[in-house]
Amino acid sequence: MARRNTYKEDEILEEPFDIRHLLRAWVYIKKHAFKMIAALLLSALGGAAALVSPMIVQQALDVAIPSGDEKMLYRLVIYVSVFYIISVLFTTARSYIMLNVSQDIIYQIRDDLFKHLQKLPFQYYDDRPQGKILVRVVNYVNSVSDMLSNGLINVVLEIINLIFIVVFMFAVDVKLSLVVLAGVPFLMVFMFWIKNKQRKAWQAVSNKNSNLNAYLQENIVGARITQIFARENENAEIFKKLSGDCRKTWMTAVEYSNMVWPGIDIISVLVRAAIFIFGLVIFSQGNETLGTIVAISSYASRFWQPIMNLGNIFNGFINNMAYLERIFETMDEPITVDDAPDAVEMKKVVGEVTFENVSFSYEPGKEILHNVSFSVKPGESVALVGPTGAGKSTIVSLISRFYNVDSGRILIDGEDISKVTLKSLRSQMGIMLQDSFIFSGTIGDNIRYGKLDATESEIRRASKTVCADAFIKTMPAGYSTEVKERGALLSQGQKQLISFARTLLSDPAILVLDEATSSIDVQTEKALQKGLDAMLAGRTSFIIAHRLSTITKCDKIMYISDGGITECGSHDELMAKKGDYYHLYTAQIEGLDACS
Repeated sequence: MARRNTYKEDEILEEPFDIRHLLRAWVYIKKHAFKMIAALLLSALGGAAALVSPMIVQQALDVAIPSGDEKMLYRLVIYVSVFYIISVLFTTARSYIMLNVSQDIIYQIRDDLFKHLQKLPFQYYDDRPQGKILVRVVNYVNSVSDMLSNGLINVVLEIINLIFIVVFMFAVDVKLSLVVLAGVPFLMVFMFWIKNKQRKAWQAVSNKNSNLNAYLQENIVGARITQIFARENENAEIFKKLSGDCRKTWMTAVEYSNMVWPGIDIISVLVRAAIFIFGLVIFSQGNETLGTIVAISSYASRFWQPIMNLGNIFNGFINNMAYLERIFETMDEPITVDDAPDAVEMKKVVGEVTFENVSFSYEPGKEILHNVSFSVKPGESVALVGPTGAGKSTIVSLISRFYNVDSGRILIDGEDISKVTLKSLRSQMGIMLQDSFIFSGTIGDNIRYGKLDATESEIRRASKTVCADAFIKTMPAGYSTEVKERGALLSQGQKQLISFARTLLSDPAILVLDEATSSIDVQTEKALQKGLDAMLAGRTSFIIAHRLSTITKCDKIMYISDGGITECGSHDELMAKKGDYYHLYTAQIEGLDACS
């Protein structure tokens, strides 16, 4: 049976070269305009100093050596050395300036990109592998920074160098200079032919690398699951294919890139050969000196060098434009959940929550909730139950406005949550998810994540309330114990207890517990119950739990099914009604009895 590929498909390539990307990049470049101009002037002066050497050599060959003037020859040697040192010093200073500019541009682009990513809605992260996002923030930004700093300034510099070379060259000999310029049309035809092929090839490399990075990141995170299901060989085959795709597209792109400098070099060699042919013919008639031919040949070599450099810079532009497109594509992702222009600060929340004919869908045409309406009084505890995928987690996500409703309104204390700032809304809510995320850092830092000014005593008090203090004290450094990425050294139950402490410490007015005790053993859960009762006291709370025995004391239980609320009432009321909740509860109790 054929094995199904599990990696993500390639992103669609944009075919046309969009100059707007470079114009947008000017925002980052213009901040360093003064430094870049200074670097450009240093480079121009250094380049001009280097171009004096062939003229000095011409004087040595045509005047000093034939006449035997040793003093003049020594002076010319000193002049060449001085101009060379000036060129090196100016070029070194320019490199130092541009290194700083490049790093500043990296910092600014990455900072803007990260800030934008922080504001993007859950939907953006639901639809994309983490690896594809990471590669844009890290790899792509590094790649384009040199293009936006050194790349642009080098274009101007090489053009200036080219103009200087042409001026010096024509000052030496006009006819032989025209021989050099005769090769330019051939170069233009060659560069035009290779331009589009290069860009498409490097865009393909960008996408294949993105796919590989996404799959690699996914498998690093899921390494345990891979070993549990003995998927090492299958995953290795998929990775091998992705890696092979990267290699294939890279080799294709490099083949096109490597055609640039040999093409320019061939044209350069042919032109220099033509100089000697024409020069020797003219020289035989006594109209040209050996120094003139050598000087023009030297300038011809220098003439093609900036053209070759421009070709390499052009290569870099082609390679990095695909990355720049991806960066701006990410920055252009709409922030669909954001503060309204006239948003106001939400007042201190009392806790009344009202849904008025709320409809919502993650994808157009696939409605999850349809005209849902209910009201919860301040301090009430509400349990949401029902089949998987019915919309329980969606309801609590909408209360926190992680998504925008398609229609209807959600009110807290009579105020439409779409009219208040997100920070003032979410700062008064506490949300506990089934997957309790732990950040790298100390246990104490993780608990104070939502209240940075919390004291040590407040952290310990919150931890004791939710039964986390007991296991934390057994850790090597207690609350100062460093935990690795995603809390790798902690059990799922310990992660949830830390999350409980973090949520309690933030002192929310509205509390959401989404399968918050799913990874905690029954004994710990019983001990935790007092802490939970303390958390729920005086707070409006929404609880999603599959263990129905934990929600029987809730003020309301809402059964979510078929896009709405099919039943609502207390545990006793719904049991007496003998509807969906009754059948779900009795089936679960009978299942537990059968297992005991």
